[in-house]
Amino acid sequence: MIDASYEILAYAYPPLIVFAAALLVLVLPRILGFAVGALSLASVVAISLLAPEGTHLTRTFLGFQDIHPFLIDDFTQMMGMALGFLGTFAVIYAYSSEASRKLAAIALAYVASALGAAFAGDWLVLVFMWEIMALTSTLLVWQYGGDAVRAGYRYALAHGIGGSLVLFAVIAQYAAVGSFTMVTEAGETVGFADGIPLLLAVLGIGVNVAFVGFHTWLPDTYPRPHFAASVFLAAFTTKTSAYVLYRAIPEGNLLLAYMGGAMAVYGVVFALLQHDMRALLSYHIQAQLGYMVAGIGIGSAIGIAGAMGHLFNNVLYKSLLFMAVGVVIYRTGENDLYKLGGLWREMPLTAIAFAIGALSITAVPGFSGFISKGMVLDAADPAYYGGSEYQALYWLLFIGAIGTFLSFIKLGYYVFLHGPSDYTVKDSRTGQTVAMFSVGGACVLLGLPVIGWPVFADLLPLVDGITVTELDTSLTPYSTGHLIDALILITVSVIGFKLIRKPLSKMDYSDPALIVNPTGYYLGRGTMLATTDLYAAVDNAVVSGVKRCYWAGNNPVLAVDATARRLPMVDAPERQHADGGRPSTIHLRAGIGTTVLLLTIILTVVIWLLV
Repeated sequence: MIDASYEILAYAYPPLIVFAAALLVLVLPRILGFAVGALSLASVVAISLLAPEGTHLTRTFLGFQDIHPFLIDDFTQMMGMALGFLGTFAVIYAYSSEASRKLAAIALAYVASALGAAFAGDWLVLVFMWEIMALTSTLLVWQYGGDAVRAGYRYALAHGIGGSLVLFAVIAQYAAVGSFTMVTEAGETVGFADGIPLLLAVLGIGVNVAFVGFHTWLPDTYPRPHFAASVFLAAFTTKTSAYVLYRAIPEGNLLLAYMGGAMAVYGVVFALLQHDMRALLSYHIQAQLGYMVAGIGIGSAIGIAGAMGHLFNNVLYKSLLFMAVGVVIYRTGENDLYKLGGLWREMPLTAIAFAIGALSITAVPGFSGFISKGMVLDAADPAYYGGSEYQALYWLLFIGAIGTFLSFIKLGYYVFLHGPSDYTVKDSRTGQTVAMFSVGGACVLLGLPVIGWPVFADLLPLVDGITVTELDTSLTPYSTGHLIDALILITVSVIGFKLIRKPLSKMDYSDPALIVNPTGYYLGRGTMLATTDLYAAVDNAVVSGVKRCYWAGNNPVLAVDATARRLPMVDAPERQHADGGRPSTIHLRAGIGTTVLLLTIILTVVIWLLV
């Protein structure tokens, strides 16, 4: 039973609050508009913390009753806190990075849609928010202009396909079970029905979470827009989608788990080969999503809790890394990490912020990433909680962890440590510094031994205090075994980087999956030309045929004579045209659009009559 004093929170719909702030940003003075945007997202954190579990808003939508646009449970509470907290400081960072009001408004609308998907209590609301999230994130890319425009078109195409698959999955789900329910009144997640609904859902969500082969939009798009926009993009689409993946497959799936392992390895391999700093970070989004997908695929309580914890942490440290790299780009104008170096002397605050993010993502003890990544590894490791079928998965994830360490040693070394700096630049601006160290502070506090990590663990679903309730076992991230594993990981990575540093700097291999971009272009262009040429051929044939029939109708005797003359041994006399030989005045041509409209009307009538 929800306390009456908290009932009003059911009407404090977070997406609506943030969307209202997005509109105000456009009309208020710049500093005031950004302040309203930051406060709106801070209010999301407060609502997530204060609203009791079970809080929900019920409405009738599109004629369907008992639709839940707003639901609070352990999962949505965690999502609201993570997205609201990061969003607050992303707005502050954007203000200090000279982002325009237009960028901020679009970013806030994008955040509102992601929150709408995260708080949705049924699949109908989710699919609407999913599509709005795709639209607003595309606009966030496009608004920067230049190379971002073409990348934005490719991004829109990918997410249009993924969104359509999710929409079809929701329709198929309703046809199969007769309901859009995502979470029951008892708090149990209702996944997609087996068969077509589940297949469509996995493929559609797989685009957003960057399954191997579906991931090309990620490194193609995120390095292109304004660097402040990249901070928002890094946090919201992929993490919201990982959460939705759990809702779609709450019981886990072995193939899904191994897709996560493949993502972890594939992402780090191509991250290591990148020269562009934001492209490197983008591939690491895919790699870190691999741990989330693996945990969800394993399906055990510790696997799911670890996946959600890693999602929470990734929102923080990945955005922190994009912030730090963004400051470097802002001050130097350079994206290529090999053209930098020695910047720790010029930008010590940015270097420290980067170090916090790097130590978190590489799961060094004392930082939050160590807790969540360790939970996912434990869920896969047969020596802890994993079954024998996950032994290979554990090694894939461990290899991914080594690759992550190598990548961030490389990035930090070439940007901040290697050689003297060729740039004389200022450090981060005040707002940028506040944003980076606020997010970085959370990465440190939530990973501290004894006092910090238990607070983080208690935020996670399926965990009460430090106890995984379903397993009735306590988490022990700082056990001797875990610390030895971390020491092995660090040692192997440091030695490995020493060995591969020079040959790695000479490598510049492209992701083979990126062939999907030119292939898609030429396939689309060829399909368009084939369609228009076919239409022209059919049009010419039909018009020619109708004209001949029209002429034959006006000149039946001449038509018979013309036919007869084609026969052997027939001599037909020449006759005069009944219409004086005037050309046909019948008008038959129509454009493709008009033709499609007419065909649609005809087919609609036919289907209506048949039904």
